[in-house]
Amino acid sequence: MARASLRESIIEAAVERFHARGYAATGVKDITDAAGAPKGSFYNHFASKEALAVVALERYGASRRLDMLRDETVAPLVRVRAHFEFLRDENLAADFNRGCLVGDLAVEVADHSEAVRAIVHASLTHWREALTLALAEAQRAGEISRAQDAATLASFVLSAWEGTLISTRADRSARPFEAFFTMVFGVLLR
Repeated sequence: MARASLRESIIEAAVERFHARGYAATGVKDITDAAGAPKGSFYNHFASKEALAVVALERYGASRRLDMLRDETVAPLVRVRAHFEFLRDENLAADFNRGCLVGDLAVEVADHSEAVRAIVHASLTHWREALTLALAEAQRAGEISRAQDAATLASFVLSAWEGTLISTRADRSARPFEAFFTMVFGVLLR
């Protein structure tokens, strides 16, 4: 099996390190050590740690399985729930030590870096659009009420999800996930 390129190894290490430790607590040497790369080679591939953070956010976003939300072979509300169950299960497997990298870097870096703020905004917009499409389809299918605009519902659900991730990390328990699923799928999206 071919070895991943050095650039790819650095990106993978950056996603892992930024997600596990945060942006400020992760140095270029931490990333290159994790990638098995000489520190000097970093700048052959990236202009800065900030430039790498942008690529890492793009890579992380691609792993969020937004395609689940667009799978028309599955009932819309079923796929919305399955999407959030996937995200929940991923967080449970991390033993409450990780949230959403997009949300984490939004809080930690976006106020100080226009490049990171822009990719965070684009990532959240892309996610909200995929969720809006699924919720609008659920409304047309009569699965959920049309009382609220699908885009407004999607924005609220994403905000609730990001807050849930913060709470699970603070609580070190699944209780916030239980509250999210109860309120979103048992009350809001009925």
